[in-house]
Amino acid sequence: MISIPKSDRYWLKNAHIPYCLLEVSQPDWLSQQTREGLILIDVEITSGKISQLRPAGNTDTADIPWVDLRGGQVWPCFVDLHTHLDKGHIWQRSPNPDGTFTGALNTAISDSEKYWSAEDIYQRMEFGLKCSYAHGTQALRTHLDSAGKLTEISWEVFNSLRKKWCDRIFLQAVSLVSLDYYLTPQGEKLADRVAEMGGILGGVAYINRDLDQQIKRVFDLAKDRNLSLDFHVDENGDPDSNTLYKIAEYAVKSQFENPIICGHCCSLSVQNPEVINQTINLLKASNIGIVSLPMCNLYLQDRQYDNHSHTPQTPKWRGVTLLHELKQAGIPVTVASDNCRDPFYAFGDHDVLEVFKMSVRIGHLDHPYGDWPQIVTKTAADLMGLSNRVRLGVGISANLIAFKGRNFSELLSRSQHDRVIIRNGASVSASIPDYSELDNLITSHFRE
Repeated sequence: MISIPKSDRYWLKNAHIPYCLLEVSQPDWLSQQTREGLILIDVEITSGKISQLRPAGNTDTADIPWVDLRGGQVWPCFVDLHTHLDKGHIWQRSPNPDGTFTGALNTAISDSEKYWSAEDIYQRMEFGLKCSYAHGTQALRTHLDSAGKLTEISWEVFNSLRKKWCDRIFLQAVSLVSLDYYLTPQGEKLADRVAEMGGILGGVAYINRDLDQQIKRVFDLAKDRNLSLDFHVDENGDPDSNTLYKIAEYAVKSQFENPIICGHCCSLSVQNPEVINQTINLLKASNIGIVSLPMCNLYLQDRQYDNHSHTPQTPKWRGVTLLHELKQAGIPVTVASDNCRDPFYAFGDHDVLEVFKMSVRIGHLDHPYGDWPQIVTKTAADLMGLSNRVRLGVGISANLIAFKGRNFSELLSRSQHDRVIIRNGASVSASIPDYSELDNLITSHFRE
């Protein structure tokens, strides 16, 4: 285990850091990169902030505590841009019956109607936050189911947790309803509630005859209240599903100035090149960032059964959007956790390293790795409005993760469960919570 000095000033020596995550102005450092884009440096931390960055081997540490990382990597703490903490950890009491999106949606609705009280939501959301913090997340955005009674219940729970966790994780929340909800008086009240709570207006866009009206309405509500927007779009493999295109088109037309995030965008990868190019051009002209959710999309998308025997069939595609093409076009691209141990994704542990690892494998984000580490750090932070954080630079708070993995093969091959989390210069002793903390939520269900 890496042991961080308990001192107001110390050095992390011989740390491999992805060059793309460094805020440095020395162009000669470029030549010192490994073939994977890593650079070996020494990091001085003073009073909770990074005070010096030097190429390794040029540091006089006389009379100053230090620890030799022996080439292990150091990253800034993670940003998880798209989660569903309110749905998390209901799998044991409400599993997806067939692994499909429809099965997930119906099961989640049924679970919420039966069990979602303030106490239930609070306990599961905080369990997720404990996991996130122990794995090294410093900023997180969660979508909150917000229709009907949940407008008050979920947002009050979120507000309580945001206050309780403010010194550990920076939290944002997005309202989650289908876009037709905003055409109703309840939808306008929800927009008011989101504005009151300092949240982001959001929802799920489905292809329907009133979609254009729904998009206009949610943009108008956001503009009137000076809110940002965050949409679930095209979470399917239907090439005719073009809600991303329509949202980007209206963003340009309306000259909407606040940030917009679109998540999933799966169908883009099965559309014809002309539609893809048109959509990408609209995204470039708008203020839209993309968040892909590779683990959840891999789980749900293209799950097929034989029409006669109903036996499972092998999926033919990965359900992931065009990560490379979007990024090459200059569109901000990120990845995030999405659902965790609920009907939409049976697995997960709120570990952004796992998200990055799986994304590399699913989306071929290697050969080269390049600046892909930014998609769970700098780029995600920028899209959350945190561009002054989640960097490795002098004067920036030392919120770091130290891994033993010295290169990407080592980092992404083992779990890195022995990583060390550093927050404001001090090592964190937080451990991953035991699943038994949630036993009362499961046993109460089985008693009924």
